[in-house]
Amino acid sequence: MDNLALIGFMGTGKSSVGHLVAVHLGFTFVDTDQLIEAQTGRSITDLFAHEGEAAFRAQERQVVQALTDRVKLVIATGGGLGADALNLASLKTHALVVCLWASPEVTWQRVRHQTHRPLLQGPAPLARLEELLAHRAAIYREADVLMNTSQRQIREVALQVAHEFQRAQRELTAR
Repeated sequence: MDNLALIGFMGTGKSSVGHLVAVHLGFTFVDTDQLIEAQTGRSITDLFAHEGEAAFRAQERQVVQALTDRVKLVIATGGGLGADALNLASLKTHALVVCLWASPEVTWQRVRHQTHRPLLQGPAPLARLEELLAHRAAIYREADVLMNTSQRQIREVALQVAHEFQRAQRELTAR
């Protein structure tokens, strides 16, 4: 377990928490969406609009595979990446996987004004959010650690995530 991966739905704090955890642990922070944008030279919104979700998900799988050989990373994933069973299994080979989650209402409050969320650009975004969350929940629950971010400050969540990673490493060393 050389890395820490943060999965969960959009708006749960993966990137914000991930930056702080990386600093705390002395690790490098990477965001899978940013890696995809750098590799393709296109925004996630543009990829969804012109290539479709399936092509974007294929890009995610490539990024996840490329990260398996790296160490001392805090990996913030896109909201759908960790809800893919193959991606989750790949992450678990080299990372403690922490799922950040929040209630649908809190999530909606956090993301409702963000225009870069392609999956919420339809006519009933709250209903779509609830549908996606319900669909992904079972796989998210397969994470090594589940952490509710609904009523917690980013710094508090980051410290708890770092603590969980350090505890998991101690447990592995003790075996």
